[in-house]
Amino acid sequence: METTALSKEMEQHTYGIMNDVEDKHWWFVGRRAILESFLQDIIEKSKIKDQKSKILDVGCGTGANLEMLKQFGECEGVDVSDDALEFCRKKGLKVHKGLAEELPFEDETFDLVTALDVVEHLDNDVAGLKEMRRVLKKDGKTLIFVPAFMWLWGVQDDISNHRIRYTRQQIVERMEKAGFEIERATYANITFFAPILAGRALMKITGIKPESENNVNVSALNGFFGKIFSSEKYWLKKANFPFGVSIVIVAKKKQK
Repeated sequence: METTALSKEMEQHTYGIMNDVEDKHWWFVGRRAILESFLQDIIEKSKIKDQKSKILDVGCGTGANLEMLKQFGECEGVDVSDDALEFCRKKGLKVHKGLAEELPFEDETFDLVTALDVVEHLDNDVAGLKEMRRVLKKDGKTLIFVPAFMWLWGVQDDISNHRIRYTRQQIVERMEKAGFEIERATYANITFFAPILAGRALMKITGIKPESENNVNVSALNGFFGKIFSSEKYWLKKANFPFGVSIVIVAKKKQK
């Protein structure tokens, strides 16, 4: 079977930028806070809450999410990029090289599989999602995070080699086709929706193309912006958002 990506990597220089900023940039800080809240809920409601869960992070990148996931169980990561994996190993993280569409693990190995801003990289997203389902144990859960709306396409999508930005309906349909039963699907990052839309529109109009949007940042405001973005976790405990820059999906392995 011919496969391509986690298949096609991001532009190589972006891994170094990511490693430098993901511990402090408001986007990464806020996203982890939201994901952590979802993970706490998943573990609390699952059958694995009283034991050590086995977790796989698909497309682990430079490892910040893996470090966050460690509080919830025994974590492993997989990525196609040697550069990304080297950053992870320097942090003492357990990682493997492999494609999302051909995960190097036996069937029913993990209690939880995460793919955080990964599925949009795949030429065949359903094939990647099917692999995530395959390595999940019976009653296993998955947490997916993807970018929303093609009309929000920007420089970061280009340099990250994204294939698509999804609507909620699109990602739900693909996950159901891959054999998942959706438990929750909501947009996220409604807070910075308007500024991000305006910024990307301005870049298109002016032709400005930074090396990475992660470099477009006001360091002095990182803490403030991070707290604002992180605060969405409280609202998302109560309701789904009707729109946002990203989409969060919680699903379980559907039994055949």
